[in-house]
Amino acid sequence: MPATRPVRIGADTVTTDEDLVVRSPFDGSEVGRVPRCDASHVERAVRAGVAALADPLAPWQRAEILDAAAHAMVRHRDELARTIAQEAAKPIRTARVEAERTVVTFQSAAVEARTLVGEVVPIDGASPGAGKLAFTLRVPRGVVAAISPFNFPLNLVVHKVAPAIAAGCPVVLKPASQTPLSAILLQEILMDECGLPPGWLSIVTGSGGAIGDPLVEHPDVAVITFTGSPDVGWAIAAKAADKHVGLELGNNAPVIIEPSGDWQAAAAKISVAGFSHAGQSCISTQRIYVHRSIADEFTSALVERVEDLVVGDPLDEATDVSSLISESETERVRAWIAEAVEAGAEVRCGGDLVDGVLAPTVLSGVTPEMEVCRSEVFGPLVGIIAYDELDDALAQANDTRYGLQAAVFTAELATALRAARELDFGGVLVNEVPTFRTDQMPYGGVRDSGNTKEGPHYAVREMTRERLVIIQS
Repeated sequence: MPATRPVRIGADTVTTDEDLVVRSPFDGSEVGRVPRCDASHVERAVRAGVAALADPLAPWQRAEILDAAAHAMVRHRDELARTIAQEAAKPIRTARVEAERTVVTFQSAAVEARTLVGEVVPIDGASPGAGKLAFTLRVPRGVVAAISPFNFPLNLVVHKVAPAIAAGCPVVLKPASQTPLSAILLQEILMDECGLPPGWLSIVTGSGGAIGDPLVEHPDVAVITFTGSPDVGWAIAAKAADKHVGLELGNNAPVIIEPSGDWQAAAAKISVAGFSHAGQSCISTQRIYVHRSIADEFTSALVERVEDLVVGDPLDEATDVSSLISESETERVRAWIAEAVEAGAEVRCGGDLVDGVLAPTVLSGVTPEMEVCRSEVFGPLVGIIAYDELDDALAQANDTRYGLQAAVFTAELATALRAARELDFGGVLVNEVPTFRTDQMPYGGVRDSGNTKEGPHYAVREMTRERLVIIQS
């Protein structure tokens, strides 16, 4: 039986009488135990953050810690990747990429720590400002409550922690209950190897019911950054109306493939983008709108590639797709497939279980009212819809409660510009899948996809506020 992995709260190493057991989604084996924290631990963590805020780190100190973290991520890449693979069932090659991505996230945050400035205000542009100098400073908002999801248990944690450090904000982190081990390992690295002082990152592990509300509602928490489902996210925002709340929520990512577009390249990219980490990404390609003139050729090419994906143990270097996060999620996605088939969709490949893992699935003939088209699948499934006119494809792509990222494949500049203007999403990609993300770019959506922009440059500004300074000469 694995020993309990303690968390750090302030300067204290904490365990509890009752543990939270972390199991592999692939085979159910126990991969770790962590403390089952409660409201008293939240109180201790927030108080530690307030104390850290009273003894601020200078920008150069923050930058040096973040630079050290980037180097540490390289040293610990394989350990971090194995932890991700074990607790999240993310294939080890994909987990390694996630660990590598943290390097850029930390590097970008270090740049922000060194360059975070306000602006000069042209106050003497009006007569009352004559003889005055005015400028703004960017100052930390305060303690950040960070609530992270299971699907990127390391890099999405870093996307919250690194900008907070750059901004000068201590963090209380609640990682997903299914995948807390990556976050705890990160905390150990930051505090033991990178010089992050106690109180700047405290972790509380446990159920959302036990520690979520006390953290969200704590009066000394100034900022909440949450990644997860829309229902939970908007409920948090309602409970924390007096705080600055940043939400990165769901999506239902569409891609449009025009006759002029490189549909072979689109098929190759989608065979990865729709199924990486079993489709458990907010920007996993889900709805594929293909012009009818190329629909058959595209579908055949995509199916051929998807059928070659290797399904199995996440620790096997050959594996492309492994388990969903839980058996209940697997059964939900299977039920959505069955509903779509009953309503007229056709399974072109996949749909069955391979040693308990849902095989990558391609459906054709899906329609807007089907769950696989209307909702976020968050599973290894894509649906193909043939269209005749671009107007229809754009309208159907926009017909969603979500709005994170969308894409179009086309060789025509006019079509690309039209899609950029008319697709109502936070990001529109041309000749690339909507699943593309690089960690320094602005990333965020509209409607039920959230209300914020991630990427260190943008997150730092969410976690700071402007202070006006006026000097009379």
